[in-house]
Amino acid sequence: MKKFKKDLLSIYDLDMQQIWSLIGKAVKLKKSGYTDKFKGKVFGLIFEKPSTRTMVSFSTAIAQAGGTPLVLDPQKLQTKRGESVSDTAKVLSRYLDGIIIRAFKHEYVEEFAKYSTIPVINALTDAEHPCQILGDLMTIIEKFNIKSFKELKKLKIAFVGDANNVANSWLALSAVLGLNLTLLGAKQYAPKKDLLDKALITAKKTNAVINVSTDLDDIKNSDVIYTDVWTSMGAEKEEKKRIKALSPYQVNINMLKKANKNCIVMHCLPAVRDEEISTEVMDIQETNILDQAENRLHIQKAILLELVK
Repeated sequence: MKKFKKDLLSIYDLDMQQIWSLIGKAVKLKKSGYTDKFKGKVFGLIFEKPSTRTMVSFSTAIAQAGGTPLVLDPQKLQTKRGESVSDTAKVLSRYLDGIIIRAFKHEYVEEFAKYSTIPVINALTDAEHPCQILGDLMTIIEKFNIKSFKELKKLKIAFVGDANNVANSWLALSAVLGLNLTLLGAKQYAPKKDLLDKALITAKKTNAVINVSTDLDDIKNSDVIYTDVWTSMGAEKEEKKRIKALSPYQVNINMLKKANKNCIVMHCLPAVRDEEISTEVMDIQETNILDQAENRLHIQKAILLELVK
């Protein structure tokens, strides 16, 4: 297993063994809870976009490990007045032990990491949401009692709806781990060609099965059905257009009937009930979805403990 990079900006920053190691660490932390490894350490959280689960789970993870989370409002930082990303990163590196960033543009976290001397963690950008997907993988491993990569590869995972940043991270994770993934949705909201091509190149090395489809019948035999909002932050002007195009792909009881009997439904939240997912399915699958949300806390604690020594 190669050494962990200083930063976690993308799933592609990790290899199979690192991912498996992080899941194992998160499972142990879920049982043990608190540690004092971050006693005296301070972490900055810069969030350009609204957040509930990511903000609270990271803050709680830091506090439970003995550290102090410091929320930095981007509207009140000097970057708002034009200070360069490089200057901000260099200065904050003198004060903090790590920084967690939720940004509109992926290039922002890449530039920040370039000039930072402390670990930088991507807490969501327009390109990826790596911490979300690692927590989701942990949930799947728990729900299906997975003990090995071989068992994990037998599952059929279907992401239904808009190929957004969460879908992009599923693409990356599936490619790196050699998983069986179907991305199902309207043609105009399929993954961007460069991101799909990158995943497919990696998939050849790991024997991943990646299928991009508009055919609802491709949901058959799915063990996991995953969905997210159809209109992500920043795409609000397209809302009506997206609803019209994606309405056939609502995760509802009829869709579940096509999947395997023990199929679980996952949603990274927040959900727009009766849009991308029916209230009926949301309520039936509530335990799975809430377990999924809780696991963000444990996986992010594992990530922080691995990156910040």
